[in-house]
Amino acid sequence: MGPGHEFDTIRMLMARWGDLAVDIGDDAAVLPRIEGRQRVISMDACVEEAHFRRAWITSYEVGVRSAAAAISDLAAMGARADAVLLAFVVPDSWQTVLGDLADGIAHVVRASGARIVGGNLSRGDALSITTTVVGSATHVVSRRGAMPGDVLVVTGRLGGPGSALRAWFANREPADWARTRFVDPTPRLAEGEALAAAGAHAMLDISDGLLADARHLAAASGVHLIIDASAVPLGPQIDVPLALSSGEEYELLAALPPDVADRLLLEWPARFHTPLSIVGSVVASDVRGVVEIVGMPASRSGDSGTTRVEFAAGHDHFSR
Repeated sequence: MGPGHEFDTIRMLMARWGDLAVDIGDDAAVLPRIEGRQRVISMDACVEEAHFRRAWITSYEVGVRSAAAAISDLAAMGARADAVLLAFVVPDSWQTVLGDLADGIAHVVRASGARIVGGNLSRGDALSITTTVVGSATHVVSRRGAMPGDVLVVTGRLGGPGSALRAWFANREPADWARTRFVDPTPRLAEGEALAAAGAHAMLDISDGLLADARHLAAASGVHLIIDASAVPLGPQIDVPLALSSGEEYELLAALPPDVADRLLLEWPARFHTPLSIVGSVVASDVRGVVEIVGMPASRSGDSGTTRVEFAAGHDHFSR
C-alpha cells in the first residue's frame, strides 16, 4: 500500500489486529480449500442510530457487537468461523476512536478462531460496519427442517438486551447483567456445532427475539410451533413477555428429535457454561407457519372470553 490517509488508516487497523489480519493488501482474498466441509457465508451491517447510539456504549463495544452479530449467523447454521471481511464507513467524528473499535472487533474475531482477510474503507456521514463472515460446517442446519414431533430448545437466558434498551430509552442506566448482554454478546459457535452434529432438524439465532424468530422458523419449515412460556429461561429481573420479545440476543433456537434433546440435556452441563432449555414443541396441525404461546396467564380477555396475550413484535431494524 502506498502513501495517503486512507492507507495510513488501514495500516493502523492492521497494526491493532496483528496476527488476526492475514494476506491483506491484494484486491481479493484467497481462502484455502477445505475437504469434507461446506462453505457458509453471511453478511451483517451495524449502523449508528439503527443498531446503537453512541451515548449508550463505548467505541470498543460497538466493535464487539458488530463482529458478534455477524459471526452469530454462522453459529445459527452449525458452522465454525474461518474468515472475516470488514467494510467501514467512517465519519470524521469517529476517526480518533477507530482503533478502539478495531480492538473490540479483534476481541470477538480472536475468540471465534477466524482471521481478518480484507475489506474496504470509506468516509461517510454515519458510522457503518458491514461484516462478511466465511465459515465451514460438516453438518449445515437451516431454518427449514423442523418436523412435527420435534422439541424446541434454546441456549442461554433471555431478556437482557431488551431490558437494556428499555432502560436507555427511558433515560436510565441498565442493570449490569442486562448491559453486558447487550454490549458483549457471545456467538454460540461451539453450541451451534454441537446441536448440528447431534442432529438438529432446524436452527437459527434469535437476534430478532425468541417469539419473532420462532415465527421465522415456523414459516420457513411450514410447521406449527408451541412455546411454553413457563419454560423460557429468564435472566435476572426479566419477565416472560420481555424474554419472548427481546432482540439482539444471539442465542440459538433449534428443533430436535425428543431423544436427541434428552441426551443433550444430560451432556450439556459438562460441555458448556451456557444453559440449554426445552421451551416448546413442533406439532402436527393443519395450521402452519404459526407460533402458539401456552403456559402463562392472559393479560387481557376478549369479548368472547377467549384469553389473549399481547407481546411486542420483536426487533425491527426499520422501526423508530
